[in-house]
Amino acid sequence: MINGKVVSLFTTPYGGDKMIPADHLSCLAGEGIEGDRYALGTGTFSKKPEPGRQLTIIENEALEALKHFPDISCLAEQCRRNVISQGIRLNSLVGKIISIGNVELKVHRLCQPCGYLEGKLKQAGLKDALWDKGGVRCEILNDGTITVENTISLVD
Repeated sequence: MINGKVVSLFTTPYGGDKMIPADHLSCLAGEGIEGDRYALGTGTFSKKPEPGRQLTIIENEALEALKHFPDISCLAEQCRRNVISQGIRLNSLVGKIISIGNVELKVHRLCQPCGYLEGKLKQAGLKDALWDKGGVRCEILNDGTITVENTISLVD
């Protein structure tokens, strides 16, 4: 069985605004995270809606690995992802159903870093450093709550 855990959570009501730490995320099936920019339609890419923009996850290990790049860093609260995971390889989950707490998610695709993040953080090379390690984009399949320390598991 593949298992990881949630180490931190973030939302923001508007695209481009600072990410706000949360102790839980209220997830709404087919919509997104209650109060988050994509559920509200105020996200940077809200004009291009798709199910895979409802919730994003990135490995804490990918953020920690940036210490090996001179002049590049990206803290959990800066990476623009909703869920920071530990101990699970996310790329292998594309196309699969996972559960976090009592929420089931379909992992749609990789969440490749973009020039937007690199420009926002003024860190040339960040996009390349996080390429194929920028996390995954998910669709929320049922209403529920995700909390810090929840287990992340593959659904059979």
